[in-house]
Amino acid sequence: MNRVALITGGSRGIGFGVATELAKNGFDLAINGMRPATDVEDVVNKLKEFGNDVIYCQGNISSAGDRDKMLQQIEDHYGRLHVLVNNAGVAPKERRDILEATEESFDDVVFTNLKGPYFLTQKVANWFIEQKKKGPDFISTIINISSISATVASVNRGEYCISKAGVSMATQLFSVRLGEFGIPVFEVRPGIIRTDMTAGVQAKYDKLIEDGLCVQKRWGEPEDVGKVVASLAIGNFMYSTGQVIMVDGGLTIPRL
Repeated sequence: MNRVALITGGSRGIGFGVATELAKNGFDLAINGMRPATDVEDVVNKLKEFGNDVIYCQGNISSAGDRDKMLQQIEDHYGRLHVLVNNAGVAPKERRDILEATEESFDDVVFTNLKGPYFLTQKVANWFIEQKKKGPDFISTIINISSISATVASVNRGEYCISKAGVSMATQLFSVRLGEFGIPVFEVRPGIIRTDMTAGVQAKYDKLIEDGLCVQKRWGEPEDVGKVVASLAIGNFMYSTGQVIMVDGGLTIPRL
């Protein structure tokens, strides 16, 4: 029986890269996204080509009702869950200096990037604990996708940076709380990844990368993140709970 992974925001960008690598490693998948199911049929079919089962759980991660519905759908279909990948996230609809940013934008970004994953993790963690009590050999993992913005300040998208810094602390909090149950929690921190979210600033980052922004002179790709997540999910780092894995091509290495 395959292990089951839930990937929020798993139908595009980094999330799809993660889903693909997990599918390659034999996981059955629950893919969450905001789009109607008819719009992601191709995505689901591509993931099924690896010979596993895939379901789509439509819903807004910032909504408590949608989170409950999603987990019930997974329980009804699979009856189990082993891996949670908190990947879903949004950037500010409009980049504004922190002296001009709006509360509306702050709430939109923080509710999706931090509040939603925080309380989804709470529910999933309790489900993991229940499954562990029923079967001592049950193995589960929680993986949070944050960003270099957790520590690299961008004053024109402060709400995004704060949300990712919060995800980083949430990783530590849950890793400490779940240690007694043998449930590791990790943070994967991507740098500049080629996705829909970064498409609008491609020219800017093309030049910065060419000028030496990163140690490795290229964009990161969704599969770069996916391969790291898959390695964590299959259990290669079970004694490294609470740790941050950088996937940034060396961007954050201090250099003179």
